[in-house]
Amino acid sequence: MSAQELHQMGVAELATAIADKKTSSVEAAQHLLARAKEHQNLGAYLAFNEDLTQAQAKAADARVAAGERGPLLGVPLAHKDIFVTQGFPTTAGSKMLAGYQSPFDATVVSQLAAAGAVTLGKLNCDEFAMGSGNDNSAYAPVHNPWDTARVPGGSSGGSAAAVAARLVPAATGTDTGGSIRQPASFTGITGIKPTYGRCSRYGMVAFASSLDQAGPMARSAADCATLLTAMAGPDIDRDSTSLDHPAEDYTRLLSQPREGANAAQPLKGLRIGLPKEFFGEGCAPDVIATVRAALSEYEKLGASLVDISLPRTELSIPVYYIIAPAEASSNLSRFDGVKFGHRAAKFDDLADMYKKSRSEGFGPEVQRRIMIGTYVLSHGYYDAYYLKAQQIRRLIAQDFQQAFTQCDVIAGPVAPTVAWKIGEKSDDPVANYLADIYTLSTSLAGLPGMSVPAGFGAANMPVGLQLVGNYFKEGELLQTAHAFQQATDWHTRTPSGF
Repeated sequence: MSAQELHQMGVAELATAIADKKTSSVEAAQHLLARAKEHQNLGAYLAFNEDLTQAQAKAADARVAAGERGPLLGVPLAHKDIFVTQGFPTTAGSKMLAGYQSPFDATVVSQLAAAGAVTLGKLNCDEFAMGSGNDNSAYAPVHNPWDTARVPGGSSGGSAAAVAARLVPAATGTDTGGSIRQPASFTGITGIKPTYGRCSRYGMVAFASSLDQAGPMARSAADCATLLTAMAGPDIDRDSTSLDHPAEDYTRLLSQPREGANAAQPLKGLRIGLPKEFFGEGCAPDVIATVRAALSEYEKLGASLVDISLPRTELSIPVYYIIAPAEASSNLSRFDGVKFGHRAAKFDDLADMYKKSRSEGFGPEVQRRIMIGTYVLSHGYYDAYYLKAQQIRRLIAQDFQQAFTQCDVIAGPVAPTVAWKIGEKSDDPVANYLADIYTLSTSLAGLPGMSVPAGFGAANMPVGLQLVGNYFKEGELLQTAHAFQQATDWHTRTPSGF
């Protein structure tokens, strides 16, 4: 099998080729490792362990030789550097954790490994998953393969860039306020954030504990469904936020038309809600045009479009940027230079060690969010800011439940614009925060959401269509996305030079 064929394969194609012995896991891993090193200028990867990768690939090939088949058996994947992974460094994109190696695997990593997936390496991300452009990494910015002068989105930008550039068929990501969906949109791939608590947070370096959620990033909805089937499930003994909800096969609905539908119109009867707040003046005309064209395709597939309202959408930014920094302030207090993490070389006393270690180890965006979080949790401000934000968060969740009485799925843009130039918003944190206006409310409500490649906007850059479902409706979301991808080819497009 040619090298070109290997890296152009998605998860399902590669798993089948390995099972049918048209290629091997070792061959696939070697080829993708070589490609990753060839394209290191993208900044997508932070670390490799070739010996461990080869050992895992050989073990997978041995299982295949014994007659075993599986949808992930022998398939090389890569993990966002926010998941602790045995044998690989885990830095969370920060100097604070430079050189740290975990003695255990995150649950998401171990479940994918149990399914036979092979770990290629660790992927770059915004420091502690804080950012919208992946230019907050302490090591190097990640470049968008569609235009290397532009950001790939964040914080899972390394994962998105690696999948889009065909360096790996799929990768793990995390979404706190849009960090799977927004980079997926910016790089023309598919990504899904499941219902909060659906994937275990055990072994995931914490940013905001009530918001962080793991999810897959791949080329297609079908591949995302395969990964999510392996990743999701209860882990209540190790993660107190894990939902005691049985594991599901998310591929089950992919090829089935909806009840009462047919092959020509597989989505007949599906009501797609369009929030008026997502299509206002703040959204660029090229993005709206691309999203509207995708929605027209959905109408051809039998879906009907319903106008709805999510009236508290504009409050999601101030609410998120109170709650998330508050939780980050608490979570990151453990990195003080005492037990693990960076410690300053010179200091006068314990207080000076804390101050210098944290000043040197944390980047400016992390420091900014810690300061905001500490402020809103401080005496005299907790009730005025943090408690009020939590109350509004509940109202935002109620808006969605009201909307779901009128529709089955909510759709709209993922971000107001296409990817911007690297460094363009570095001096304006608020402009960066505004890029998450359409994704934050979904995260605050704990709902599943995904980005589906929908076409191209300004400067021929990818645009994603956001789909949001009700709690535990990941299967329906993936079915909705899969039907669109069967009728279009946006998810198959490859950046020039890759």
